[in-house]
Amino acid sequence: MKVLKIVLLMLVVFSTQLGNAQGKHETQIQYLSGTDKDNLVEWDFYCSEGRKSGEWTKIGVPSCWEQQGFGNYNYGSDDEKNRAKEFGLYKHTFNVPNNWKNKDVKLVFEGVMTDAEVKINGKLAGEIHQGSFYEFNYTISKLLKYGKDNVLEVKVNKVSANESINHAERVADFWIFGGIYRPVYLTISPKDNIDRVAIDAKADGNIIADVFIDSKKADNVELSLFDLKGKKLQDITVENIQKEIGKFKVSGKANNVKSWNPEQPNLYVLQFDLLDKKGNVLHTVNKRVGFRTVEILEGDGIYVNGERIKFKGVNRHSFHPKSGRTTSKAFSIEHARMMKDMNMNAVRMAHYPPDTHFLEVCDSIGLFVIDEICTWHNPMLETKVARKIVKETVVRDVNHPSILLWANGNEQGWNPEVDDDYAKWDIQNREVIHPWSIYKKTNTLHYGHYHSLINDAYTKDKILFPTEFLHGLYDGGHGAGLDDYWNVMWNLPLSAGGFLWDFADEGIERTDRNNEIDLQGNKAPDGIVGPYGEKEGSYFTIKEIWSPIYIENRFIRNDFNGVFRVENRYHYTNLEECTMTAKWVKFEAPNEGLKTTILAENKVKLPSLKPSEKGIFNIEKPQNWQSADALHLTAIDAHGMEIFTWTYPVASPKEVSNSKIDYSTKGSVKTETTNKTIKVEANGIMYSFSEENGLLQEVKKGNKIIPLNNGPIILNQKDKIIDVSVKELEGKTEIQVTFEEKKWMPAWSTIKEKRSDIIKWTVHSNGLLDLKVEFKGLRNLKGFRGITFSFPEEEVAGMKWLGDGPYRVWRNRMKGTKFQVWENDYNNTVTGESGFVYPEFKGFFSSLYWSKVKGNNNNGFTVYCKTPHTYLRMLTPQEPKENKKGKTHPEFPKGDISFVMNIPGIGTKFQFPESTGPQGNSEHYFGNDDKPIILDLTFEF
Repeated sequence: MKVLKIVLLMLVVFSTQLGNAQGKHETQIQYLSGTDKDNLVEWDFYCSEGRKSGEWTKIGVPSCWEQQGFGNYNYGSDDEKNRAKEFGLYKHTFNVPNNWKNKDVKLVFEGVMTDAEVKINGKLAGEIHQGSFYEFNYTISKLLKYGKDNVLEVKVNKVSANESINHAERVADFWIFGGIYRPVYLTISPKDNIDRVAIDAKADGNIIADVFIDSKKADNVELSLFDLKGKKLQDITVENIQKEIGKFKVSGKANNVKSWNPEQPNLYVLQFDLLDKKGNVLHTVNKRVGFRTVEILEGDGIYVNGERIKFKGVNRHSFHPKSGRTTSKAFSIEHARMMKDMNMNAVRMAHYPPDTHFLEVCDSIGLFVIDEICTWHNPMLETKVARKIVKETVVRDVNHPSILLWANGNEQGWNPEVDDDYAKWDIQNREVIHPWSIYKKTNTLHYGHYHSLINDAYTKDKILFPTEFLHGLYDGGHGAGLDDYWNVMWNLPLSAGGFLWDFADEGIERTDRNNEIDLQGNKAPDGIVGPYGEKEGSYFTIKEIWSPIYIENRFIRNDFNGVFRVENRYHYTNLEECTMTAKWVKFEAPNEGLKTTILAENKVKLPSLKPSEKGIFNIEKPQNWQSADALHLTAIDAHGMEIFTWTYPVASPKEVSNSKIDYSTKGSVKTETTNKTIKVEANGIMYSFSEENGLLQEVKKGNKIIPLNNGPIILNQKDKIIDVSVKELEGKTEIQVTFEEKKWMPAWSTIKEKRSDIIKWTVHSNGLLDLKVEFKGLRNLKGFRGITFSFPEEEVAGMKWLGDGPYRVWRNRMKGTKFQVWENDYNNTVTGESGFVYPEFKGFFSSLYWSKVKGNNNNGFTVYCKTPHTYLRMLTPQEPKENKKGKTHPEFPKGDISFVMNIPGIGTKFQFPESTGPQGNSEHYFGNDDKPIILDLTFEF
C-alpha cells in the first residue's frame, strides 16, 4: 500500500477543456481520499467491533477496512446469526478556499459498504445512502466554511438497515466487506452549470442528448467534436433544442465519424458548452462517446451497427486479493487486456456495477458490457430502494458505448416493478434482461447442459445467450466443454453466444491469518485466472476456440499440399486486415536446450474474407520442409496483438525418435535368471524383470536405483499370461510376455478371430531399453487403453518433453496447447485451491514424442515414444478438498507414469463431463481396427 501523506489536499483538474473554455468554466475535481488501491490517503477512523476496535486511529481511504486490519471477515454464505456487524466512523479535515463561494460544490462517493451517513461540519449532508455499489453525491455548497478548514464525518454501517439490501448484497456467493472502498472527491463547478448529460450517439453520426442543467441564465447549448488527443474535428450544428425545466434536449449530427465496436473501438470527445443569452460560456463539459447503434430484434438476434453479434464473454467481479473490492484503473486494464488476449469480446458485471474506470477501459479497449445491479435470488429488493439503485446505476453509466444491456439483478433477484425504470434514465433505451430467465426477447438460461443448445422448446424463438455457463471450479469448466458448446452456439442462428463463469479466483488475503489466501473452500476458486492473474490451462483453450480466425483441423503428412481452410469469425473485420507468419521449425534433443531453430519463415497471404465468410489460404513449402519437426502459424490482428499460434507436427514420433536414439555403441549383454527374476546387465545398467509376468522390477545404474518399476501393466486388461520367454541374441536380449488369446472382434461380428496381447522388452548392449506392447484395439470402451508404471512422486523433480504443452489436457479441453519442447519443474498445485504455480505439473499431456523425467537424486530417465497420438500421464493430481461429487477430479490410471491412447474429460461445478458435450463422454469409440495397437517406447537411463 502506498499512502499519500499530505497537508494540503491534492487538486486534480479534469482533462483540460478541449475547446474555447478555460479554467473558470471547467469542473474541477479535488480528491479527499486517494485515487485507488495503490494510492491511499489517511483519515481518522474508529471501528466499533472486532480487530483494532474501540479506539480512534488511522485508516487509508479508499479501502475495505478488513484489509486494513479492522473488524471481521464474512463470506455471503456465512450464517447470518454469527456475522460481523461492526460500523466504522471516519473523520477527515479539508480546506476550502474563498474563491469557491460562488461555485457549486458536490461531495461524491463512488462506493461505500453499506449504509453511509454523511456530515459536513456536524450537519447532515443529506439522507443516509444505502447500497454498496452505487455512486452518490450531495450538494454541500451551503454547508462549507470558505477560507477555513472543514470537517467531513461519515458513519458506515457494514450491515444495512434495509433487509432487502442485505439480502441482495450480503447474502450472496461472494466476499462481503465494509468501508469507504472507492474514491471520495469534491466537484467544483460554476454556479450556472451542467449537472450531467445523457448521450445517444448512433453509428450514422446522429446525436441526441439530454443536458441536465442547474442554471437560471442558461439559454443555449453548443456541441463540438474532438479526437482523444484534443484536436477539434468539427462543430456540430444543433438542429433542434427542446427547453424544459432543468433540462435541454438537443440533437445534431457528426459527419464522417467512425463507429464504435469491439474490433475497432473508435472514441471521440463530445464537448457541451452551456451559453447565456449573450453567448457567453457558463460551463463546459466533455464526455467520451462512441458512435454505435444497438438493436435487439425479436426472434432474430442482437445487432450492433447492423451486424448480428455473438458474445464471447465472461463474468467478472471487481476484486483484488490484497485490497478486496478496492481496485485501480491499472488493474482494470490488466484484466481487460487478458480478456482481449483470450479473444473475448464481452464481459458481464457480476453482480453489481463495477468501478467507473473498468467501463472506461471497456470503451477504449473494445468489450461489450452487460451492466447489472446487485441482487441475489429472493427476496427481491424493495421497490423504493430498487428504483433509487436503478437510477444511480443508469445515470452514472449511461454514456458508455460498451454497455449494450442492463441486467435487473441476478437469478430471480429482480424486482419486475422497476424493469421499466431503466428507460426513464437511459436516453438510449437499452433493453433489460433477467439473467438466467426467459424475459421478453431473450433466454439467458444458466448452466444448461450441452443438449440444451438444441433450443427446440417453446422458447425456441427467444434469443439464447446464457449469462453464465460452464461454471469453473478448480481445473474444470471454462475451456473444458467450450469447443463442443461453441460449435453449436456459432452455428445456431438464435444463439448470441454466452458468458463463462468466472474470470478470476476470488481469493482474499486474510489479514487475520497472516495474509493467507482464503477461497472459501469450493465457493470462490472458479476463475480462468488465479487470484493474482495466474493463467490456468483454460485461458489458452479459450484463446484458441474463440479465435476470430478459425482454421479447420488438419494433419501434415508427406502429401501435404499447403492448403488450409479458414473461416472469418470476426463481426466487423476483413480477414485480410490480419497478418500471418509461417515458421518451419526444428527442436533440440532431450539432453540439449529449449532452443527452436527456424528452418524457413515466410509471410502468409490471408484471403479477403468478410465476416462469416469461408475460404482457403496456402502455405509456401520450402525445399527442406519435410526435414522440419513442426510448422507454426502465428496470426496477428490489426492492432498488433497475437490472435493465436497454431502448431502442426511435421515429422512423425518415430522419425524424431529414430533421429535421436543411438544404438551404435557396442558392448556386451549379460543375462541370468535366479529366484524368479530375470536380470539383464548392459553398459553398467542392471535391469530386473519378473520371470512370472515380465514386469520391470528394478533399474540400477551403477550404485543408483532408478525407481521406475512395476510395469508395463496393460490397462483395462485381465488376460492370463501363458508364456514368458527370454532370447539372448547378438548385442541384445529380448524378453517377451504372451497373454492368452481372446476374441478381439465385436460380439455381433460373424468373424470370430482371436489375438494375444504381447509385451516385448529389448535390452541393447549400450544400455538402451526398448519396449513394444501390442494389445487388442477395442471398438469402444470406458476406461483406458495403454500401459502404466510406478515411479514415486517424491523422487520427481521435473520434466522436459517434446509434445503439446505447457499445460495438461483433458478430453474436452484439448485446444490451447503448442507443440514444441517444454520444461516444467515439479509442483503440487491444486488448481484454484493451493500452490497457484502454473502450469500444473501433474496430469495428461498430449502428442508425446519424448520426455526427460528429472529425478530428485539424479535418478531420472528419458523415454522416446514412437507411437503417434500418445498421451503421457505424469503422476496424479491431488484431489481438491471440496471436490463437488467428483465432477472436477477425473479418475486416473493406477500407477504413476502412464502411456495411454485416450484420456477422460473433466466436469464443471454443476456438471459431470458427459453433459458438457461429446468430448466429455466417458465412452471412447476407436472403430474396428484389423491391426492391434502398438505402443513403441525406448528408455534411456
